[in-house]
Amino acid sequence: MANILVVEDDTNMRILLHARLKNKFNVLLAKDGEEALALYEGGNVDLVVTDIMMPSVDGYTLVETLRGMGETVPVIMLTAKDGISDKCRGFSVGTDDYMTKPINFEELVWRIDALLRRSRIANEGKIVVGDVVVDKETYSVARGGEVVELPSKEFQLLFLLLSYPNKILTKESILDSVWGYASESDENTVRTHINRLRNKFENYPEFDIVTVRGIGYKAVLKK
Repeated sequence: MANILVVEDDTNMRILLHARLKNKFNVLLAKDGEEALALYEGGNVDLVVTDIMMPSVDGYTLVETLRGMGETVPVIMLTAKDGISDKCRGFSVGTDDYMTKPINFEELVWRIDALLRRSRIANEGKIVVGDVVVDKETYSVARGGEVVELPSKEFQLLFLLLSYPNKILTKESILDSVWGYASESDENTVRTHINRLRNKFENYPEFDIVTVRGIGYKAVLKK
């Protein structure tokens, strides 16, 4: 089981989070950021779920401290605040995901699973889909004895799509993730790279790259 550190100053909410998560994860509990940092340093934590407004050390400071320590552990913020500025601050200090209270606990579990999977892929640097191995270290795609080396952006795009199999990624999110917020690239750039990937892997039976009209793209696994 993955080790999930839950940081919440409200006792009832902390107990409820533990009850909803304990069947699938090992759950560590902290009442504020200060206690969370002590628990984090004392054990192996795979993901952090934290409230924002807490005494002593709040959620923003907790995440900022972890990132300042060089820690890349995934973090989900839970908060009653749903303003854009609050979310912007959370993401700017290094938060990976954000949920507004009241929490849908089924959705929280889905988000935890997705972040854990993404973290594992990032640490291993490889995605395996059937007989296909996508290797971040060599920017290559191997299948049997065939190895295809990809240009940087094509590889990053394929790696991103296969990191979220069967999930639709918007054109905007793809541009931000692969080309960056400051890039002058546009949707035509994404479309061009998608077409190049399709041409190179159209005969692979393991996955298809599908266009979702008006929204974006997804990698559909076939095996």
